[in-house]
Amino acid sequence: MKPVLVFDIETIPDVAGYRRLNDLPAELSDDEVAELAFQQRRAKTGNDFLQLHLQRVVAISCVLRTSEGLKVWSLAEPAQSEGEIIQRFFDGIEKFTPQIVSWNGSGFDLPVLHYRGMLHGVSAPRYWDLGDGDYADSRDFKWNNYISRYHMRHLDLMDLLALYNARANAPLDDLAKLYGFPGKLGMDGSKVWEAWQAGKSAEISDYCETDVINTYLVYNRFRRFRGELTAKEEADEIEFIKAQLAKIGAPHWQEFLAAWQ
Repeated sequence: MKPVLVFDIETIPDVAGYRRLNDLPAELSDDEVAELAFQQRRAKTGNDFLQLHLQRVVAISCVLRTSEGLKVWSLAEPAQSEGEIIQRFFDGIEKFTPQIVSWNGSGFDLPVLHYRGMLHGVSAPRYWDLGDGDYADSRDFKWNNYISRYHMRHLDLMDLLALYNARANAPLDDLAKLYGFPGKLGMDGSKVWEAWQAGKSAEISDYCETDVINTYLVYNRFRRFRGELTAKEEADEIEFIKAQLAKIGAPHWQEFLAAWQ
């Protein structure tokens, strides 16, 4: 089985970066700086979604499926710094050379990781291999790499299912629920900054982990659609996922499984 790594990131405003770019006075609190950034963004675009280079990564959650089993975990602040989080994510790609799977990863997650990774001096040679790397199989990456939108080494499910047409994009939460999966439970990306301000970093990671499991479930439905899995194989994988989450036993997985009835 080729390793599959499903990932999702959670971000908050890069307050320090915004201070630096706008030469703001030190007496402004972080909350005030963030609110100023939101106000200026709303005035310019009509919404408070900050530009990608000003999105500070506070969590990356992953599902790794290999022949040895399934693992779900988060790389997150405050246990690790932003630079450490991003470096460890790319270290995983270096180690496993997995297919990586995302929901809007091309439009958000990966560009954010590019900008923020460069800020912290992260190294990711395997990820950036376009066929000219120093690996034994680098030539294969000319035709199938992590960077090209139309290659499968990185599969952005949202982008592909919409046939690369942004007007056809669908929300992950809607599709997960339509397909019989739990979907989001209580939190969404718009609430992450509020949760961070309240000191709820663990809840952010929990939310992010449920998102990657939802993505993995939709990915398997896509694999069935594509003929890679039979109906029985998908059903068996669903039961396997349920069993693995039950073994973890954390409260957010108990809630997730309870919603999956």
